[in-house]
Amino acid sequence: MKHIQLTMHRLCSLLLISLFASLSYSQAFDVSGKIIDQDGQPISFANVLLLSAKDSTFIKGTSASEEGVFVFEEVEPALYFLKASYINNQSSLLGIDVKESVQIGALIIPLNVEELNEVVVAAQKPTVKRLADRIVFNVENTVVSQGSTLDILKSTPGVIENQGGFLIRGRKATIYLNNRKVQLSNDEVNDLLKGFSGVNIKSVEVMAMPPASYDAESGPIINIITNKSVLPGYKGSVNGTYTQAVFPKYSVGTSHYFKTDKLNLFANYSYNPKKEIRKTKKGINFINDANQVFSIWDTDLEELKRAKSHNVTVTVDYKLNDKNSLNFSSYYLNNPNETNNGNSVTTILNNQKTIDSTFRTINQLERDNTNFAADLTFTHRLKKDGAKLDINTHYTNYSENFQQALNSNYFDASANGVRSFGFDTSSKQDIEIFIGQLDITTPIGNGSLDAGLKASVINSESNIDYFNFSGSDESISPNLSDNFLYDENIYAAYASLVKDWDKWSLKAGIRGEYTDAKGTSLNLGLANDQNFFELFPSLYILHTLNEKNSLAFDYNRGLDRPRYNDLNPFRNFVNENDFEEGNARLTASFTQNFNLNYTYNDEWFFDLYYRDNGQLIENLTFQDNENLTQRKLKQNVLESISYGFDITFSKGIIDPWYLYAYISIFHEHLDVIAVESNNAMQRSSVDGLYAYWANYLTLSKDGTFTGELGFSYMSNFNFGTYIQDEQINLSLGLRKSLWNNRAAFSLTIEDILEEYVPTYTSKYLNQDNYYKRRPETQFVRFGFTYNFGNFRLSDNQRAISKRERERLKSE
Repeated sequence: MKHIQLTMHRLCSLLLISLFASLSYSQAFDVSGKIIDQDGQPISFANVLLLSAKDSTFIKGTSASEEGVFVFEEVEPALYFLKASYINNQSSLLGIDVKESVQIGALIIPLNVEELNEVVVAAQKPTVKRLADRIVFNVENTVVSQGSTLDILKSTPGVIENQGGFLIRGRKATIYLNNRKVQLSNDEVNDLLKGFSGVNIKSVEVMAMPPASYDAESGPIINIITNKSVLPGYKGSVNGTYTQAVFPKYSVGTSHYFKTDKLNLFANYSYNPKKEIRKTKKGINFINDANQVFSIWDTDLEELKRAKSHNVTVTVDYKLNDKNSLNFSSYYLNNPNETNNGNSVTTILNNQKTIDSTFRTINQLERDNTNFAADLTFTHRLKKDGAKLDINTHYTNYSENFQQALNSNYFDASANGVRSFGFDTSSKQDIEIFIGQLDITTPIGNGSLDAGLKASVINSESNIDYFNFSGSDESISPNLSDNFLYDENIYAAYASLVKDWDKWSLKAGIRGEYTDAKGTSLNLGLANDQNFFELFPSLYILHTLNEKNSLAFDYNRGLDRPRYNDLNPFRNFVNENDFEEGNARLTASFTQNFNLNYTYNDEWFFDLYYRDNGQLIENLTFQDNENLTQRKLKQNVLESISYGFDITFSKGIIDPWYLYAYISIFHEHLDVIAVESNNAMQRSSVDGLYAYWANYLTLSKDGTFTGELGFSYMSNFNFGTYIQDEQINLSLGLRKSLWNNRAAFSLTIEDILEEYVPTYTSKYLNQDNYYKRRPETQFVRFGFTYNFGNFRLSDNQRAISKRERERLKSE
């Protein structure tokens, strides 16, 4: 290990030395100036082009700073044209003769008020943009943004929401917020997204195959970009929603932006109390050695959840000087006194389908959890135009206290009491995550080079205690109490090169990661040590055939690590016969991803993909026919393969109508060890279809009344040992702006057809069970937003490529 670390240290040192050496070279002549409007006000982030005076061909391009200042460095002596543009407005051509460094003063872009109003109207239609390595879904000021951030993700092209998580091409996606990994489990991520108002979201970036600058284990990524005030002044908003489902719900929030020449501050708070019900119907057919059903268990479970989620997000940008700046961002999630009371009735039938017995279980859960994350980045802009150095540190602290009281009463066929059984559990989890990262970016000719180093340390401790037993059960005792320790250190280095020439574009990268992790169950005496070094290459090639046609090929290698709670061997009970548990013997798996893409006219996108998922970690459910139990556990599969063909269409059909359509035809199969079927190999396979169709409409001439009609369909899907049947969702949204865009009202209706809840079935060998879980998917939501302060100063929705920086390791 010391040898590997020393080698990595030397390689990274040589890499940084060579990069700094390349930065020391600079041409003698600079061209600089300032972009202003007709009133003399600076225009932030305007695009500035340097063109050849001979034939107006492109030489260089840059973006102005927040103060409207731009600089071109290393400009060779010659005659040039300067041109600047902002949204749909542009300056006149300005001729310059570069014989020495040139300071032009001001370049004027006349901003036409009428044109800007048209832009506001157009911005109310969500747009989809396909970049080399991602899809960008712009939602700011649209009807989509009137719900929560969770609602936005459900409407994002190419993203499938299922079982509380999000899938991209059949793989679970990792959530990022402003290029920061959200260090939470599925439930906590959902709480965070539900509590963050959609009015704060600018766009959602979807990356099916992230490049080398991202963690190897990230898999597909959903990066949520919040809007940001870039013009001086103050503006704020208050927003609220009222949702009528089975139970009424509401949420309130407020956002504030403050901007000076050096300081940019954003703060958001939301409060999201809720009371919701989830009904589940489960069935198990227990099978004997003669492959005959001898006992049928039917369960009706009703869970009532109450929670009060507080969410605070703060972002501060401070410009120290022209070369140096600081960014501080943090979020705090507090979910106190959450309760989840489950009431289930299980009817047990014999093979003649007559009642043998019944039992009723009351499962009361109480939970308190908090999550705090803080992130500090120092950025130094180097002398070479476009070159910069980022130094980032990150800290996350997560804690959870969990209490459970479970009691069951058993009755015979005549409804006479037979026996009772119950117990309590108390568990606690504490997690700390420390991150340090250095990134450097430098232009090289008509390309650029990114490189970086990263170290992450995760320390977690969990414990669970069983007590207050009433009655007895052979499989549940205080011996299940346990402490679980998980420590993980990851050291990484990466380099990524982007190069453009003629009609070709290339992005190639390599990432190396060394992992040193250990999970220990003190009660079971089990330890899982993982120590390995792996390389993860990535390649993106784009060939532009002509103005309307292009071809692209993508490849990357990835990693799937077991999370700390995957390794945690604790059991969580629905009742004494139905539980889930972790697996301390899980190992990391590796993936290979290939994609071929054809694009026509930036409207049609055709993707053919193949993915070897390796021995990925899956949630598998098995019934024990001898002990009459069902358990859900994490397990490495033997093999997993996915391939498919995706078609995307995105276009404004006529002036008020924007259409987005997405169709995916796919195959998924995985081979598992059926641990309750004499460890036989079993293949779970599906051929499926997913379709999404969204219509975004401007319903008034002034653009203040907009609407959305969405439809999604999935034929079936593979979830471990379960096959999901079809699901359909039809949704409608309307939004009306009032009082010169100072206020907005919205209406959203989800699951109009009440067909969004599928059934999950597992039937093979001696396994025969199913479940259908119905949360409150059908609802009507009313939203309201009121803007105050200098609210007319809209955010500059510039299309600037953001370099991926710090990538955090999940727990």
